[in-house]
Amino acid sequence: MLAVDVQNLSIQYGKLEAVKGITLQIPRGEVFGFIGPNGAGKSSTIRVLATLQPDYHGFAKVMGFNIRSKPHLVREQIGYVPDFFGVYEDLTAREYLHFFAAAYRLPIAKRKSVVDDVLQLTDLTGKIDSQVDSLSRGMKQRLSLARVLLHDPAVLLLDEPASGLDPRARIEMRELLKALKEMGKTILISSHILHELAQLCTTIGIIEAGRMVAQGSIAEIYQRLGVLKIVHVQVARQTPELIAKLRAVEGVTSVDDQADRISIRFEEGRLEVEDLHDIIHAEGARIRMFQPEVMDMETAFMKLTEGQTA
Repeated sequence: MLAVDVQNLSIQYGKLEAVKGITLQIPRGEVFGFIGPNGAGKSSTIRVLATLQPDYHGFAKVMGFNIRSKPHLVREQIGYVPDFFGVYEDLTAREYLHFFAAAYRLPIAKRKSVVDDVLQLTDLTGKIDSQVDSLSRGMKQRLSLARVLLHDPAVLLLDEPASGLDPRARIEMRELLKALKEMGKTILISSHILHELAQLCTTIGIIEAGRMVAQGSIAEIYQRLGVLKIVHVQVARQTPELIAKLRAVEGVTSVDDQADRISIRFEEGRLEVEDLHDIIHAEGARIRMFQPEVMDMETAFMKLTEGQTA
């Protein structure tokens, strides 16, 4: 069953058509990465899913509920973190979360335990009595996530959650999202940090000028574009015979014989990483290092887009 189902969505602001008939479907438990430049239509699409954009054309459902006809039921299923952080800064983290627990109509008897649970999940237990305005940007982002987790939503809509964070805060945010993924949450996340999306997302959609230019698993998109995979290998005894045999493997496009390693480039879809490992082992080589390089999401993004905005 689909967690998010959007068909032919169009959004217009005056004469500006921000979203031009996009379609996307996200199965339950998937992490969907929404990629695109500023002005591409990412935030407008997410606002529709968050029931905050009533003027649109097309069809949209979240967890089986029609957004146009049953927005109150959709809101019970979602947790929305916008691309800006707005909080009541005169409150402590404890007061802030208890306020929203009441807004979500959590029973009074359960509020303390639920607040404690989301603070532990977001690693903010030690900041429970800190003023919100004293928290770092990274902590505020985690507090914003803690807020939307209070009612245990099935779908998380995260609009640039790592924007403006330092490297350590981005890593902490990524690990938190991995934990939520393991809990079975469906996550739609928009981001410009393409490398991190490649590590986290099961599927991605690339949007430009209001149109979806590519959608699917990362492997499918790389296969479509002909982007090559790279594996760095170190063996105990590197011989010219091994290099020659690797160059003859179907799907391998080049083998770079370096002093301390072998760098092998091959085509997605014609050769699997696991098969390459087995081939090297079958040749009698003792493998000291076998390191696939993270796919170059930036390359795919640049190939698929033209730098246009809506």
